[in-house]
Amino acid sequence: MKVIVLGAGIVGVTTAYQLAKTGHEVTVVDRQPGPALETSFANAGEVSFGYCSPWAAPGIPMKALKRLFMHHAPLILRPKVDAAMISWLVRMLSNCTSKRYAINKRRMLRLADYSRVSLAALREKTGIAYDEGMQGTLQLFRTEAQLDASAKDVKALAADGIPYKVLDRDGCIRVEPALKHVREKIVGGLLTPKDETGDCFKFATALAAKAEALGVRFVWNTEIKGLDVEGGRVRGVVAAGEKLAADAVVVALGSYSPLLVRPFGIRLPVYPVKGYSLTIPITDASRAPASTVMDETYKIAITRLGDRIRVGGMAEISGYTNELGEARRRTLEHSVMDLFPGGDASKGSFWSGLRPMTPDGTPVIGPTKIAGLFLNTGHGTLGWTMSSGSARVIADLVSGRKPEIDATDLAIARYT
Repeated sequence: MKVIVLGAGIVGVTTAYQLAKTGHEVTVVDRQPGPALETSFANAGEVSFGYCSPWAAPGIPMKALKRLFMHHAPLILRPKVDAAMISWLVRMLSNCTSKRYAINKRRMLRLADYSRVSLAALREKTGIAYDEGMQGTLQLFRTEAQLDASAKDVKALAADGIPYKVLDRDGCIRVEPALKHVREKIVGGLLTPKDETGDCFKFATALAAKAEALGVRFVWNTEIKGLDVEGGRVRGVVAAGEKLAADAVVVALGSYSPLLVRPFGIRLPVYPVKGYSLTIPITDASRAPASTVMDETYKIAITRLGDRIRVGGMAEISGYTNELGEARRRTLEHSVMDLFPGGDASKGSFWSGLRPMTPDGTPVIGPTKIAGLFLNTGHGTLGWTMSSGSARVIADLVSGRKPEIDATDLAIARYT
């Protein structure tokens, strides 16, 4: 089959690779001059198979209100007259129940664990190097209240057989020795040892080259104008003033996916939630993280990438804007320098990206009401974490095969 993949972020590249491995003739179209140059470019560097939770959870509405007014706020809301923003916020709030949280959490963990296995197989097959680390994620708690609140995550991890360890202060220091310098600032942590780290941009670029070697054609610097749909079936894509014919089309455009499918009556509840990152050189390795530390207070991930530290996080709901706010940079600097003053923040590279978030936390993967049109989007902060499994699910569905995991509740039909 001729398959067009729209978008060359981490999700689009992995999708193209798996489709080519399955034997399809694949073309990838993207407006950028190369792979992973938008949301995948400088993400937090986490591959978080265990630290994988919906943002919509019991108690979140009240926590969100408090976080809005913190000095170093992890949540920023810039309301505007935007029906999509309002609808997304209302739907997210409706998922802030214990019942919905349990359903969404287990669904996300199912996909994340499948992605863990898929990524390991891909790495073994390709030998790709990307500043990878395999030492897990330490969710760091500065207060007893945070430690107590982690019980719901521990319960979900245990139910799905995901390895974890609840650590006291000394346990955290054994995992991350540099924390001995700030031991009085922490009370404990939750370690998910199967989590990984790495440079997503390096990974996606290397995998794109592997995909190209399999015959995947990449069409760069090309604006996607729309879908070519006739008789209830997708016939291809309109891009740069011409029609590209295809038997199937996979939409992997992240936050921009809803804009493409809306004219065809597909209401895709994906909305951009902006995140920020800072990449700084390490000046003192003894005061730098060994792997990933999630600072629970500020919801910021601090990750070791070779001789660099990647600091990423925050959630800004402000629509389709990539403006860089200096207040956000100061928050990133505060979190990392408070715990790991082993880098030079003044030399940091500041960046922002639009995470494609669904109101229930789970990405939208699967067919649509238009024959031959598939969605692989809405991965939020877990695009890289879930990309390998998502790509294999899509490759199976496009090929008419039953996926290796239950994917019925991943498709857009769950919202109708």
